[in-house]
Amino acid sequence: MNAMLQPDSAEPVAGAVAAAGTEAAAPAASSTPAAPARRPRRPLAANSTARARQQVSATALKIIAPLIGAALLVLVWQIITVKNTAFPTPAATLEEAIKLFSDPFYRNSPNDQGIGWNLLASLQRVGVGFGLAALVGIPLGFLIGRVQFVSAMFSPIISLLKPVSPLAWLPIGLLVFKSANPAAIWSIFICSIWPMIINTAIGVQRVPQDYMNVARVLNLSEWKILTKILLPSALPFVLTGVRLSIGTAWLVIVAAEMLTGGVGIGFWVWDEWNNLNVPHIIIAIGAIGLVGLLLEQALMALARAFTYEQVSN
Repeated sequence: MNAMLQPDSAEPVAGAVAAAGTEAAAPAASSTPAAPARRPRRPLAANSTARARQQVSATALKIIAPLIGAALLVLVWQIITVKNTAFPTPAATLEEAIKLFSDPFYRNSPNDQGIGWNLLASLQRVGVGFGLAALVGIPLGFLIGRVQFVSAMFSPIISLLKPVSPLAWLPIGLLVFKSANPAAIWSIFICSIWPMIINTAIGVQRVPQDYMNVARVLNLSEWKILTKILLPSALPFVLTGVRLSIGTAWLVIVAAEMLTGGVGIGFWVWDEWNNLNVPHIIIAIGAIGLVGLLLEQALMALARAFTYEQVSN
């Protein structure tokens, strides 16, 4: 009986197995993801148009926008001259500037020199005062940032003296040095030293702690820690302080020279005021601003060269 039933029962079982295999294969086939549809490539003409628009926008931002700002300034200037006839017009000032810069380095007497000599004299004083401030301020900033006791000792002094006006330091310089030129250099020194101290100290304090831990593990000397870890890490902060200090130094020298006299762009402006030569005063203001802008841009370029970007994984 069993032998007779086996052929009959095998056929349904085989059919069930085949059906189950077909059903199992169907989901497997349906679960295969379909190939994503390719996006149509952007035409080359569209890419070129987008790049051209970006270039035009960059050009407008860098060139056209400043020109519009300068035109608005000249327009306001012209409107002021309509109501105040004592104020020179832009055209008259430009004419005087052409005459003035046609021979900027004339020298008739020690107190009668061209605007070029006066600018160079001021730059020389700024260079000396700023250089002395850098020699003192940057090492002191490293020391303040590295040693907590020194930071606690100098922080109140810096907070007290930093807001003092440059003109308040000038009489102290005249009292100590008994001469106008060293007094002006002293004013530059004492006013431009603070940004370098503060920014250098902040840069040293923000060095990643992992770097210092590695230095301890390697048992590096203090000199190697300074030259291999602190200086490279804090250099962008140091250069920022230098950039701020050079702007402060250039501001201070103009005010100091107005009071001390002699050769310099500040004294030249004051002398032209005594002569009621307003166009020359406006020209000097433009020259002072241009020199300050060039100094700041040069130091900003130097700072960008030593600024490190964080690399993401």
